[in-house]
Amino acid sequence: MNIPKNAICLWYDGDAEEAANFYAKTFPNSSVDAVHLAPSDYPSGKEGEVITVQFTVMGIPCLGLNGGPTIKHSVAFSFQVSTSDQEETDRYWNAIISNGGTENACGWCQDKWGISWQITPATLIEAYTSPDRAEAKRAFEAMMDMTKIDIAKIDAARRG
Repeated sequence: MNIPKNAICLWYDGDAEEAANFYAKTFPNSSVDAVHLAPSDYPSGKEGEVITVQFTVMGIPCLGLNGGPTIKHSVAFSFQVSTSDQEETDRYWNAIISNGGTENACGWCQDKWGISWQITPATLIEAYTSPDRAEAKRAFEAMMDMTKIDIAKIDAARRG
């Protein structure tokens, strides 16, 4: 078994395998690498149930822990996905939202398990980090009015 030296551990309420399968089918360079069953009963589950799932999201090793309903996710942690065009932005955003997720502001959304995602076109990052501070301000202000990022509107704001 290949155990990464460092991995992101994400807490789930019994559905880590479902989440890992969704990520593997949605994002490139993603996979479900191993499913581990509990060797005995534990506070929120029984022997033989899935306790952990090793998976990869866009090359990042993760561990899904079926720890029960006690711990909830927050926006303090998110995956930031850099996209190259509107089609890619729409594809990831729509996959998350259409699978029970919710929209948030400024390119953020949450999947149905409560994990936050920033679906961020590279042009947006280039715009708000531009050395031309007027361009950066226009792009940033345009972003503040969006849920899913609209690249055409960001590009128009950059031009003034």
